[in-house]
This record gives sequence, C-alpha cells and structure tokens, in this order.
Amino acid sequence: MTKTISRRGLLAGAAAMAAAPMVVPASALGRKQGTPAPSARITIGVIGVGYQARGHLNALVRNDDVKVLAVCDVDTTRRENAKKIVDDWYSPDKTYKGCTAYVDFRELVARKDIDAILIGTPDHWHCATAVAAIESGKDVYCEKPLTLTIAEAKVMIDAVRKHKRVFQTGSQQRSSREFRVACEAVRNGRIGKVKQVFVAVGGPSRPCDLPAEPLEPGLDWNMWLGQAPDRPYNSILSPRGIHNHFPDWRSYREFSGGAMTDWGAHHFDIAQWGLGMDESGPVEIIPPADPKAGQGVRYLYANGVEMIHGGHMDPDGMERGGVHFVGESGIVYVDRGQLKSWPENIVTDPLGASEKPLYKSNSHQQDWIDCIKSRKRPICDVEIGARSVTVCHLGNLAYWHGRTLKWDPAKWQFVKDHEADKWRDRERRAPWKLPKA
Repeated sequence: MTKTISRRGLLAGAAAMAAAPMVVPASALGRKQGTPAPSARITIGVIGVGYQARGHLNALVRNDDVKVLAVCDVDTTRRENAKKIVDDWYSPDKTYKGCTAYVDFRELVARKDIDAILIGTPDHWHCATAVAAIESGKDVYCEKPLTLTIAEAKVMIDAVRKHKRVFQTGSQQRSSREFRVACEAVRNGRIGKVKQVFVAVGGPSRPCDLPAEPLEPGLDWNMWLGQAPDRPYNSILSPRGIHNHFPDWRSYREFSGGAMTDWGAHHFDIAQWGLGMDESGPVEIIPPADPKAGQGVRYLYANGVEMIHGGHMDPDGMERGGVHFVGESGIVYVDRGQLKSWPENIVTDPLGASEKPLYKSNSHQQDWIDCIKSRKRPICDVEIGARSVTVCHLGNLAYWHGRTLKWDPAKWQFVKDHEADKWRDRERRAPWKLPKA
C-alpha cells in the first residue's frame, strides 16, 4: 500500500521532489508535453475505499490522465479519509472544486460528469455496484473476485456487452511479467500437451458465526450488509477506523467464497490464461473423497486436461504454492516473483518468430485507463474475470455439496441437473435483487 502523501507535502522540499519526480502531477510543475488538459482527463469515482482501494486511490490522484471527483463508502471514517486524500493532493489547483463523498453508491453513479468507476467493495457488493455504473454509461474497474455467484458473473458480462463499456477485472497478476511469460510458454507448446495443472490456494468460505458487537458509530451497517442476510455487526467484517489489513469478511460464505475465490481469482485465472480458456471453462468438477477436505477438487476440461486444487511436488523435490503446468515434455511453475521451468530454457528462451506473444500490460490500472481512451478490451476484460471466478465458484459448490458436477460453459448451466442450477445464485435480502443486464 502506497503511503498517503499530500501533494503540498510532496512539493515542500527539493529532496522529496527529487526522490519521486514521476509521481508529481504535471499540474504542480507546469504541464509537460503530452499531458492531457484538465478538460480531457478521465473523471473517476471510487466506490468502497478500504485497504485495497486506498492503494488504487493514491495511484489515481498521481495519474495525470485522470481526475478523481468523488468517493463512496458506508463507513464515515474511511469515507472522510478518502476525501481528504483526494482534496489534499489536488488542493494547489485553484480550479479544483473538491471531492464529494457519498454513502449511497447510487448517488455517485448518477453523476453525469463522471466517466469511470473503480469498485473496491466487499465481494457481495460487486455486481450491484458494477451493473449500476455500467447502465449509467460508466467504464468500470472492479476488484476481484468479480462476483459472489455464478449468475452474477453472467449478468456482468451481458451488461458490459450491451452497454459497450470498458471493464477491467482486478486480477492484476495478468499485468506481471512472470505470469505472462509462464502462460506464453504453455500456450506456445513448450511443455508439449498439457496434462495437469495444479493450483495451490486456500479452501472455501464457511457460514458466518461471529458474535454481535456494539455497532461502530458512523457506519451504515444495513447498507454494508446489502443483499446479505441480516446479522449483527462484528468488527471482523467491517474493521473500526482506518485499518491496514485485508478484513476477514472474505472467510464467510454470506460475503465471499473464502480463499478459494480470494486467491483463486488470481491463480485459477492464470491457469485459465495458460490453458487458453478465457472464454470457456471446465466441464466436470469432482470433489475429494473426504467431505471435510478443503483441497483436492479436480476439474476436467473437454480437451482432457485435469486441473487440481492443491500443491504439487516439483522436480526439485519442493512442494510449492502458485500454479504448476505439467506437460508431456516439461513443467512450468509460476507464483508472485517466482518463475521456474524444467527444463530451464522453457521460460528463459525468448519467443521465436513463429511463437505468439500474449497481451502485454505493465500496469493493470494504467491498462484500464489506456483502454478507456482506445475503447479496446483490457487485459482482464469482464468475461475473463467472470470465467475465472466461475471456476472458483464451481469448486466451492463441489466442496459444499459433496458431489460431482457437470458444467456446460457455453450455456452457463449445469448439465441436466436442476438442483445444481439453483446453486448458481442465492436469495437476496429485500429490496436487493439480481440485476438484469
């Protein structure tokens, strides 16, 4: 997380300016050539300004391509802190009119002067906020995992396509070199026919059983819950004050899919990328024999590839996390900051003339902004995020219900399984409903 620094503070001393010239807005130093005029900048609102989104916010205010106009959060402390970050940064600009802070996201997305929305809410709010933004003509960056349910994933694809919006899913590993190189090696056949993929992430979420605590002043708890079942406040779900950690609402089924979706939206996403399955997915999901197991789900793809939720012992005798692609003639292993292959040259040799590179992005947030300008699809377009999180949801359903599932990725439904089809979505607390594209 980038530490919050006001623009005035950054410009206060020559040493500070020399240390970080690349993050000083052009308007503070005199616009440099190529910097868009204020009227040409993309205007942005941020919905949900907790720990993750504060990092986005600090990057956005430093970006000369954009201007942050509004923030939204149901927690007063976090909302006012985010407003202060924006106001402090832009305050030397005499034309700046201030950042508006909202409790209700619907007021923010209704603004005609905002071009794009960045969403950093808990998972159970992603679909409602994103679809509202899309329908209001906004481009969207939404944090991963993209949705709480499979049905929401399909709705979000349909909404983006219908309204022709630019949508980036926050699975930022696609903008990291090691993951791109790993997937390029696999996609170009350097390990031969892929036999297995091992994805090492944690297990599914569990029903929330947290005790009641006194409600935090300034928090709209009813709005925080949204579609989720009514329950008493607990600070584990919405931490008090300006917290510097990832809250553990992600461990509870009412709000998230656990590590299976939280980290799975990163690593299963890379597995999908390496397999060339960004527009598809597995056709059969098999739970482990032990109904209490939190790993061991097996996914079968129509082309015969088996993907396993769990770690893998590599040829060096080490069981690692991350993702292992195992082929007939080699293995590629990748994780954050780590890239190995057996043989070694699989990932060290540059691409040959006949090999195809993958989409290259060096900055996930900037890729979104650049695509807003070009109207091209970004590196992790809505369907990519929707397909990857659906893999995670399918695994969770296999764990929770303890039986094999057959999935039709083209039709977005289970194969002759009416009971399982009901699991694609869940009941919502009134007045919230599954949005329609």
